[in-house]
Amino acid sequence: MDRPTVAVGAVIARSDGRVLLVRRGRPPLAGSWSLPGGRLEAGETLEQAVIREVREETGLRVRARTPLCVVRIAREGFRYDIHEFLCSLEAPEDQACAGDDAVEVCWATIAELPVLGAQRNVIAVVRRALRVLARGGAGGG
Repeated sequence: MDRPTVAVGAVIARSDGRVLLVRRGRPPLAGSWSLPGGRLEAGETLEQAVIREVREETGLRVRARTPLCVVRIAREGFRYDIHEFLCSLEAPEDQACAGDDAVEVCWATIAELPVLGAQRNVIAVVRRALRVLARGGAGGG
């Protein structure tokens, strides 16, 4: 089987503890709520990719703060190694709006993630990010 595609994902948390989710417009898991992110493009660093993907999908400007983990996804004929980052907002007053392959955006609490149908790996990454923030790491937004 081919090597997984390298991708990035972003956990962006507001000061009220809500995290940004996007409703996916394309497979895998089209229609589900997930973290903003996407494929690494040629010549990009992981940090550049996560900043670009967040901007394309949500219109928000972020700074990649802390690598969190790598999530391996294999479903619907896709294989990804997703490098997840804790990100902070460059301009917290900016409003998120769906773009690129995101059809909707929302800010949700950790308790709302299962209700929205977020996958277990998304919830685990968000929990990890919130623990980093609670320890005072990476600066929130």
